[in-house]
Amino acid sequence: MNGERDRAIDTVRAVAIAGVVLGHWLVTGLVLGPGGGLDQASPLRALPSFAPVTWVLQTLGLFFFAGGYAAARSRRPLPRRLARLAVPVAGFGALWTLVLLVAAAAGVPGVTLDTVGTLVVSPLWFLLPFVALLSLTGPLRRLAPAAAVPAVAVVGLADAGFGALPLTVLAAWSVPYTLGVALATGRLSGRRAGIALLAGGALAMAVLVRWLDYPASAVGVPGEGRSNLSPPSLFTVALAAAQVGAALLVRPWLDRRPTPAAVALLNRAAMPVYLWHQSALIAVVAGMAWLTAGAPVPGLHTAPDGLGWVGARVLWFPVFATVLAAACAIFPVPGGRADTTRRPTGQVRAAGVRGVR
Repeated sequence: MNGERDRAIDTVRAVAIAGVVLGHWLVTGLVLGPGGGLDQASPLRALPSFAPVTWVLQTLGLFFFAGGYAAARSRRPLPRRLARLAVPVAGFGALWTLVLLVAAAAGVPGVTLDTVGTLVVSPLWFLLPFVALLSLTGPLRRLAPAAAVPAVAVVGLADAGFGALPLTVLAAWSVPYTLGVALATGRLSGRRAGIALLAGGALAMAVLVRWLDYPASAVGVPGEGRSNLSPPSLFTVALAAAQVGAALLVRPWLDRRPTPAAVALLNRAAMPVYLWHQSALIAVVAGMAWLTAGAPVPGLHTAPDGLGWVGARVLWFPVFATVLAAACAIFPVPGGRADTTRRPTGQVRAAGVRGVR
C-alpha cells in the first residue's frame, strides 16, 4: 500500500463533509416574517424525536479524525498548510463583508442581516481549534492516543462548570484528532479498537442522556438552555468516539473497494464545499423570496413545524447542491487534497521525531 492513498480515510472525510452540509441544510430553517425579514428557526424544536438524525449528520468528529490522520501523514511544511486554509477563508470573508455592506446600504432588514451574518460566520469556528491542532501535530505524534484521556477530563470539568470556552473547544476536538494521529502512526488499529470505541461511545451517550440530563440532540436547538455543540460537551466527545469506532470497523472493507467518484470529488473540493454550503442555502432562500415578491415558499420561508416542512426542504436539496457546485467552480481552492498517502509506520514515526513535515 506504500504510495497509495488511504481509500478509507478519503471516504471518512467525504462522509464527514456530506454530513455537515446535509445537516446544516436540514436544520437551518429561515422564516420569512411580516416585514420581509428572515429569521432562523430549527425543525428540531417541533420534532424532538428527530434527535437521532443529528447523531448521523453531526460528523465533525469524523472531520477532525480524518484531519489528524492527514496531518500526521503530510510532508508539507506547516506554514504552507496553514496558508491553504487562510487564503480561501480570507477571500470568503472579504466577499461576504462586501455583500453585507451593500445589502445594509440597500435597506435590507436588520434581522435578515443578522441571520445571514450568523449563518455565514458560524461554520468558520472550526478553523481555530483545527489550526491549533495542526500546530500541535508534532507533540501529538509522540503522545497519541494517550493524550485523549486528559482532554476528556478537561471537557468533563467544563460540563461541571469549571472550564474556559477556548480550552474546552480545543480539548473536545483534540480527542478525534488525536485518534486520527494514532491511526496514522500505527498506534490505533484493528477490530478490537473499533468495537471498544463504538460501544464505549454509544454507552456513554446513553448514560449522559438517560441519567445525567444531557440533551439528546447532537446540535443546539433554539430556545433550549443547553447545547451539546456550543461548547462541545462529553456527549459530543462520546459521539465522535462512536463514529471513529464505526469508521475503524468498516475501514478494511472500504480499503478493498475502488474509490467512488463522489468521494474523490468531495475530497478535492472539501474546503470550498465547507465554506460555501451555507451561502448556497442563503442564495436560494433569498433568491426565491425576491422572485415570489415575499410570498413564503414551503421548505424555504415557512416555519419548520413538522414533517411536511422536512419533506419540502429535502426537495430543495438538489437546488442547493447545484448552486453550491457553481460556487465551488467559481471559487476553487488550489493545492489538491489533504495528504492521506500511506507510508510505512516506521517512516511516519521517524517523521514525528523530526517534526511536522
